Amino acid sequence: MVASKSVSLSARDVVHRYPGGVTALDGVSLEVPSGRSVALVGESGSGKSTLLRCFNRMVAPMRGTVFVDGVDVRTRSAEELRRSIGYVPQHGGLMPHWKVLRNVSLVPTLRRMENADALAAAALDLVGLSPDRYGSRYPHELSGGQAQRVALARALAARPGVILLDEPFGALDALTRSDLQSAFDGVRREIEVTTLLVTHDLAEASRLAEELVVMRAGRVEQRGSIDELFDAPATPYVAALLERAVAGSLRAHR
Repeated sequence: MVASKSVSLSARDVVHRYPGGVTALDGVSLEVPSGRSVALVGESGSGKSTLLRCFNRMVAPMRGTVFVDGVDVRTRSAEELRRSIGYVPQHGGLMPHWKVLRNVSLVPTLRRMENADALAAAALDLVGLSPDRYGSRYPHELSGGQAQRVALARALAARPGVILLDEPFGALDALTRSDLQSAFDGVRREIEVTTLLVTHDLAEASRLAEELVVMRAGRVEQRGSIDELFDAPATPYVAALLERAVAGSLRAHR
């Protein structure tokens, strides 16, 4: 069985439970068309990150099938799959003993791509960091926002068709987060990469994604644009989530 190659990411009837019987995914299905940006939103424990990690085999679901670019991920080695997909975790995951340029050139080097350093330098430029200024620094010499830009550059250096982002801006202060959101939005539009973003922040989701997928207790409650969700929330939970987001936004601007 294969998935359409016009769909970059596809999950079908995925079930996963953690030790102790905690159900993280309860029959979830999701498709992300090529070139589209989709955000998984919901409260902690809703299954967002577990679903995202199924696509790069950081989680192996108990049941169901998962495809990347039409290929069942179980037919590929985890290493090969992960090298073909960009991934940005919340805290960046940079190698602390490697300089910035080496961190960013990691995937092109592993894939034996020509001019790995040149690809890394281009990726740094893409996220707004001068390779001449920052390439020789160590991660501890960077601010939090700069480190996340480096992590984003590393995910983009090999020019993948898909990038997965797991709460990538959640640990940053509000101003830095806004700047980095703008930078990422420009990058993903410029290179037309398929994006799956995990966030608990509806404002961030509406800014960076064309579609939002609201999850609760391992299931999809609703998907659609932010306007569609506000116009016709499908469940009381979605309505309550939107109300809390609006209330939080109002409090932030008082």
